[in-house]
Amino acid sequence: MSMPKSPLIPNVHDIENYGSTQARQGDGAVANEPLSFSASNAGMLLIIYSQFFFASMDISVKLLGGLDPPVHALQVIVIRMGITFLCCEIYMTVKGIPDPIAGPKGVRTILFVRGVTGFFGLSGMYWSLQYLSVADATVLVFLTPLTTAVAGTVFLKESYSIKQAVAGVFSLLGVVLIGRPAFLFGSLEAIPQGFPDAGPGQRLAGVGACMVSVLGNTGAYTSIRAIGKRAHPMHVMTYFSLWCTIISSLGMVVFDIPVVYPTSWMWILLLLMVGVFGFAAQTLLTMGLQRETVSRGVTGMYAQVLFVVVLEWLFFGVMPSLLSVLGAAIIMSSALYVVMKKQKPHQDSTVDGTET
Repeated sequence: MSMPKSPLIPNVHDIENYGSTQARQGDGAVANEPLSFSASNAGMLLIIYSQFFFASMDISVKLLGGLDPPVHALQVIVIRMGITFLCCEIYMTVKGIPDPIAGPKGVRTILFVRGVTGFFGLSGMYWSLQYLSVADATVLVFLTPLTTAVAGTVFLKESYSIKQAVAGVFSLLGVVLIGRPAFLFGSLEAIPQGFPDAGPGQRLAGVGACMVSVLGNTGAYTSIRAIGKRAHPMHVMTYFSLWCTIISSLGMVVFDIPVVYPTSWMWILLLLMVGVFGFAAQTLLTMGLQRETVSRGVTGMYAQVLFVVVLEWLFFGVMPSLLSVLGAAIIMSSALYVVMKKQKPHQDSTVDGTET
């Protein structure tokens, strides 16, 4: 029995499809051929791949923060999203993709929602790190997969099984074991990245910023799934990067934030790495969410914690503790379980009228 249709996902058989890879018969029907493991889980795999680039971007930001002078979060967003916007426009111009700036008709409102909510998801996380430890902020922001799964069920009428919910809860438990936030474990010594000088009011502001990030990410990921393949991934990326650049630039003007100019080649290289890794990560994530239900796909986002642990060990010599290893094992097991237990799709359970 299929879920009822969502008003956010109309029947779009007559709208151009950006990304259907199913083989079709001569009469236009989808060929009834068994899919390989990678093909049937393409969305989930793309999401997991994207988390590697997100982790690489986080490492670049951490390295950038150790340079002098420090760069404000809004300037980092402007540079990162400015690079992303240029890459998107160049790609669509070269490939001849129509409506490279405005996007396809019929989804422009949802594209706008994706861009604005994505900004709050990104900036909320950056601002929370001013008052919270990395561990605390990570655990709080990783409420996003759970809230996104619920939003997909409520707004997009997607199925959300008990097994997926249990896997999501166990994945969040794994994140907690890796992050070991002070508000749960009560030991600031376990979190050397923390900010011990932050008072109760500042800490509350940091928690509020994390909740803004969670809500923003939830709106952004749900919007991507609602858009489906009715827009090219570069259209989605263009709206996100454009509005992030605009809002961040206005924020720098309103709050009189000075622009920090590069003082070394390492400074420039790290900023470019932030932009390139961010572009790759957002592109893969967008492609993955277009092909996968949000309730299932967001489980793959927990893989970012695994990549961060490995990269911190490689670049900073931070050896993972036994609890971190246990948390990583739980996350990997949960993600693998969701991948292996994928339900067979119904013909009427797609976003864009094609099998995903």
